[in-house]
Amino acid sequence: WEHTDVSSGLYPLLSHFQTKVTLGLGPKLRESRRLRILVVRLCLPSTPPVTLSFSVPGPGLVHIAMTLDAHYLRGSMAAIYSLLKHASCPESLFFRFLATDGGTAPGVGELRSALAASFPSLRFEIYSFRADAITGLISASVRAALEAPLNYARNYLADLLPKCVPRAIYLNSDVLAVDDVRRLWETRLPAAAVVAAPEYCHANFSRYFTDAFWSDPDLGARVFAGRRRAPCYFNTGVMVIDLRCWRSGNYCHRVEQWMELQKEKRIYELWSLPPFLPLFAGEVEVVDHRWNQHGLGGDNILGSCRPLHKGPVSLMHWSGKGKPWDRLDAGRPCPLRVRRNDEDGQLVK
Repeated sequence: WEHTDVSSGLYPLLSHFQTKVTLGLGPKLRESRRLRILVVRLCLPSTPPVTLSFSVPGPGLVHIAMTLDAHYLRGSMAAIYSLLKHASCPESLFFRFLATDGGTAPGVGELRSALAASFPSLRFEIYSFRADAITGLISASVRAALEAPLNYARNYLADLLPKCVPRAIYLNSDVLAVDDVRRLWETRLPAAAVVAAPEYCHANFSRYFTDAFWSDPDLGARVFAGRRRAPCYFNTGVMVIDLRCWRSGNYCHRVEQWMELQKEKRIYELWSLPPFLPLFAGEVEVVDHRWNQHGLGGDNILGSCRPLHKGPVSLMHWSGKGKPWDRLDAGRPCPLRVRRNDEDGQLVK
């Protein structure tokens, strides 16, 4: 963003879209001429041209997976724009969107048209996610939005994306990048790690699970015995996932097993997140906290404003109740200021 005050860049961008999105109508966010020039200038001409297909990825691509739906569409558009704006080579970003098709939700064709109209040069594909395949496994949550089947689509990335895609960055739709996402993409994933994400070991890990979990001799501490490190909380809104290891380890089925257990006997408290905790906590490859400045949506009851955590910022995450577009509609946006230094030590506003 070109302004120290992030809200001066974010909120006008989000305002391009109406609260109830009518796809194909109304004002559209368009690629700027400057953004198209950046693609030409920053993608090195000495690099051999990559022949791209929607099914077979070329070398050097950064695969970014996100979900798409009507309510979060403004957030998705802002996230896409921020990722392109700060990418060293925007043309190398390949977006792989997951969307439900059918019912009252906008169809894949409508979403495709909306994306193409706003970002004509965007490299992307949309994959249909069958909501009925997961509905029976979803437990009640503190927020209705977290019970939406699409919130669980991240569990099925390895099944939905082409098998030739080796890894993907998964991002929630309520994020903004202020750094080159390729730096996150280049996170080293050792053979023992399936997921890389920022960890938060200062959080009380035990509180994410119920007393029934910890008192069960077949669960509790036994689940985490033998892990590479002590288990810590991590947020699944920003992850680098080794899709080949996910497939070979049958993690899709293993996540479903934990969800089935949760339906029978409530063992955890955090909605769609905890199925990842018993599987990966203590095995996650650690990513710098700058890649998930989370919690900006405030608490889940009041949705009050929260400032950024201390430290450098590469990606901001409005996890929590207060999404920026909802705050705009309510006339109560939260001010947010971010400062970061580039590689030369110069202040970037």
